[in-house]
Amino acid sequence: MIKVLLLFLLLIAGLVLGPMLAGHQGYVLIQTDNYNVETSVTGLAIVLILTMIVLFAVEWILRRIFRTGARTRGWFVGRKSSRARKQTKAALLKLAEGDYQQVEKLMVKNADHAEQPVVNYLLAAEAAQQRGDEIRANQHLERAAELADSDQLPVEITRVRLQLARNENHAARHGIDKLLEVAPRHPEVLRLAEQAYVRTGAWSSVLDILPAMDKVQVGDETHRAALQEQAWIGMMDQAMADRGNDGLKAWWRSQSRKTRHETTLQVAMAEHLIECDDQEAAQEIILDGLKRQYDERLILLMPRLKSGNPEQLEKALRQQIKTQGDRPLLYSTLGQLFMKRGEWQQASEAFREAIKQRPDAFDYAWLADSLDRLHQPEEAALMRRDGLLLTLQNNPNP
Repeated sequence: MIKVLLLFLLLIAGLVLGPMLAGHQGYVLIQTDNYNVETSVTGLAIVLILTMIVLFAVEWILRRIFRTGARTRGWFVGRKSSRARKQTKAALLKLAEGDYQQVEKLMVKNADHAEQPVVNYLLAAEAAQQRGDEIRANQHLERAAELADSDQLPVEITRVRLQLARNENHAARHGIDKLLEVAPRHPEVLRLAEQAYVRTGAWSSVLDILPAMDKVQVGDETHRAALQEQAWIGMMDQAMADRGNDGLKAWWRSQSRKTRHETTLQVAMAEHLIECDDQEAAQEIILDGLKRQYDERLILLMPRLKSGNPEQLEKALRQQIKTQGDRPLLYSTLGQLFMKRGEWQQASEAFREAIKQRPDAFDYAWLADSLDRLHQPEEAALMRRDGLLLTLQNNPNP
């Protein structure tokens, strides 16, 4: 705009000053070794103006040519971007339909011109994996890694997810260990870490990520509690598998007092000790747990014990009856202990008390057995009949 204005000013100046200088033109001499060029001042001014006009015209033409090329390139690029957007939308619809072949095809087409090309290639990789084409999945994943530059987190998350889908569990665990260093509280990283650690039996690592899972609310509280219990039991299994009963007890002693006072863990530990036929240690844990807190899971373990000191169990049960009140499970368990000791009269009394509080088919059967031992077949038959009727009531035919 300034150049055009300057050109008009020169033209106006020429029109105004030309007539004034018509009689006083003077001349201009340009001398070289071989040539002498003479012209008037007015002629030189006209030549300069014409030269500027030509230069402006050439510049304008060149600018239009290059601008047209840029517009043409922009049109082609914009067209590809528009197609990429449409294909991405279509791919998402196919993803909802579960048509993974079309998802992969549409995501890859013009993916380099998409708004988020990395996302396109990652979704294409997952679609290829769903089809079972691991080679194509890896190709798409590597292309996404090239485009992601320094932001490799989504790429590595997808890589671990694909490894878990292929049951490459140890490779996935290796990737998860690296991801947790970079993003220790990323929800998806924690979800994948849970899968990788559980599959590889890395129970201590499961316990390590539980605080972060609680912090960012990965899974609900019930799920996290079940996962914690699974991890502790897994560690018990490992200790027992590695060093047997002695190793299991050594591992238990190495835990904190707070851990050893967890009722769920006491139940699991007692079950493991019963499996190892360490009845004395199992009984000790059960009785210690009941001193701190009443829990029916501990009571249910008592009949499984082959105790050398059953009087302690009987004493503990009677103490629970005093503190907890009449509970059918306590009387039923007491009756089972008396049966194991051959004290049939006391067993029958305990089962009668349990049935009075809560009719139960098993208690009826055990009471019938006790009455048989007491030479009371008629009443024993009556108890079996009542137990059978109760079973039929609880399990009616469809």
